Amino acid sequence: MYIFKHTHTHRVSMADQKTADSGGVSGEATKAHMLINGSPISVIPKKQKINKYALCISILASMTSILLGYDTGVMSGATIYIKKDLKISDIQIEILVGSINIYALVGAAVAGRTSDWIGRRRTIIFAAAIFFAGAILMGFATNYSFLMVGRFVAGLGMGYALMIAPVYAAEVAPPSSRGFLTSFPEVFINFGVLLGYISNYAFAKLPLELGWRVMLGVGAIPSIFLAVGVVAMPESPRWLVLQGRLKDAHKVLNKTSDSRQEAQSRLDEIKRAAGLPESSNTEDDVVLVPKRNRGAGVWKELLLRPTPTVRHILIAGLGIQFFQQASGIDAVVMYSPRIYEKAGIRNDSDKLLATIAVGISKTMFILVATFLVDRVGRRALLLTSCGGLAASLFGLATGLTVIDQNDNERKLTWAVALCVATSLSSVAFFSIGMGPIAWVYSSEIYPLRLRAQGCSMGVAANRFMSGVVLMTFISLYETITIGGAFFLFTGIAVVAWIFFYTLLPETQGRTLEEMEDLFGTFFNWRSTSKELNIKKEANSAA
Repeated sequence: MYIFKHTHTHRVSMADQKTADSGGVSGEATKAHMLINGSPISVIPKKQKINKYALCISILASMTSILLGYDTGVMSGATIYIKKDLKISDIQIEILVGSINIYALVGAAVAGRTSDWIGRRRTIIFAAAIFFAGAILMGFATNYSFLMVGRFVAGLGMGYALMIAPVYAAEVAPPSSRGFLTSFPEVFINFGVLLGYISNYAFAKLPLELGWRVMLGVGAIPSIFLAVGVVAMPESPRWLVLQGRLKDAHKVLNKTSDSRQEAQSRLDEIKRAAGLPESSNTEDDVVLVPKRNRGAGVWKELLLRPTPTVRHILIAGLGIQFFQQASGIDAVVMYSPRIYEKAGIRNDSDKLLATIAVGISKTMFILVATFLVDRVGRRALLLTSCGGLAASLFGLATGLTVIDQNDNERKLTWAVALCVATSLSSVAFFSIGMGPIAWVYSSEIYPLRLRAQGCSMGVAANRFMSGVVLMTFISLYETITIGGAFFLFTGIAVVAWIFFYTLLPETQGRTLEEMEDLFGTFFNWRSTSKELNIKKEANSAA
C-alpha cells in the first residue's frame, strides 16, 4: 500500500505502477517512483504492521525456550545448596551443570527426524512433556544419582525444544518480520534465566534439603502452560506442503502472511523447493510429494556429498552455533555466583542478588535486538555484539586477575566494580546479537529439504560446546586462574568476529527459498549478494 503526496486524480504509467506493486509484495521499505502528468513523484510504501496471528503463534512456540533458560538460571544458585546438602565435589558439580547439554545432543539429534515425521507442532508438545518429567524427577531427587537421571530426561527435552522453536517460527513468519519473530526463542531463554535467578533468591531461605528441590521442581510449571498453549497453534505450512497437504498449507499462509498475494507467492516458492509444480491444485486435500523431498537422502546431501552451496550453509550454520557457546557466555551466566565470590562478594544472598542483575541485563538487551534485527540486519547486530563481548570479557579477565594478584587484605573496590560491570556488559552485548542471531540465522539459511536436520546439527554443536565449557570451567580456572580462563574466552571471541565478518552473508529481507542463491561462494559472498540484488531489481522493474 502506498501514500502519495498529491491530492488530485492523475494518470499513472502502467510500467511504474507495476514496479510499485511488485515492491509492495516484497514488503521492503523502498521508495518507488511514478509519473503524474509526465512528472516523477516519490511514492513511499506504507509501513508494514506485524502480522498478529504469526506473532501470537511464534510466541507460543518460543515459550519452549523458557525451559532451557530456567534450568540455566536456577542451577547457578541451586548448586550452592546442592553441594552443601549432598556433600559433592566440584568435579561432580561440573558434571551436574554441564551434562544436561550433552544429553541435549541426543534430543537435538533425533528432533529433526521426529519433526519431519510427526510435524513441528506435535514435536513442541513432545518436548514440553519430556522436560516436565525431567523437572519432576529433579525435584524429588534423593541423591546425586537420582538427580543425574532427572538431568538426563530434562536434557532430552531441552534438545527437542532448542531445535523446534526457531524452525517453527521461521517457517510461519512472513519475510518482512522473520528476524523479529525467530528471535523470540532467545528472548524466552533470557526470560527463563531471569526466572531461575529469582527462584534461587526466593527459595534460598527454605530449609537446606527442601530449597534446592523446590527450585528445580518449579521448572515443571512452564511445561504445563506450554502444552495447553500449543492447542491453539496451526501446523507449519512448509511441513504441510512436504506432506502434500496444499490446501491446509494455503489456509495457514493466508493467516500468517501480510497479504493474500504474499501468501500465494510463499506457497509457490515452497512448492518449488519441495519439488512440486506450481500448477499443483491447492484445492486438493492431498497431493503426491517426491520421496526425496520428504527426508530421504538428507544426511547424504548434508555430510557426504554436499554441493558448494550446502557446504557454505553448513559451515555458516554450525560455525555461528559453535562460537556462540565457545565464547564462554554460559560460564558467565551459570557460574556468576563463583565469579562474584572471586571478586570479593562472600554473602550468599548478595551473590544471588547480583545474579538477578545479570538476568535483568540479559532480558532488557535481548528486547533491543528483537526490535532491531529486521531494521538494521543480522550482520550489524552480530558484529557489534561479538566485538562488545570480546571487550567485556577482556575487562572481566583483567579485573579478576588484578584481584587474584592482590596479596593485601585490602579490598580493591575499583576492581570489584569492574568485574560486576563487565559481567553485566558481557551478557548485554551477547544478548543484542550473538544470542538471538545464532538462532535466527541458522533457522533461515537451510533449504527446506535440509532444514530440520541442519538445525538439529546446529543445536548439537551449540549444546556440545556449552557442555564442554560448563563441565571444564572450574577445572580450567583452577589450572590457569579465573582471569586466565576469561582471557582465553576473549581470544575465542576475537576469532569468532573474524569468522562472522568473512563468511556470513546478510540474509535480511530475503525469503527462505532465496537462501540457496546467496550461499556457495564463501569469501566472495558480497559479489553474489550484489548480483542477486541487481537481478531482483530487474525482475521488479519488468
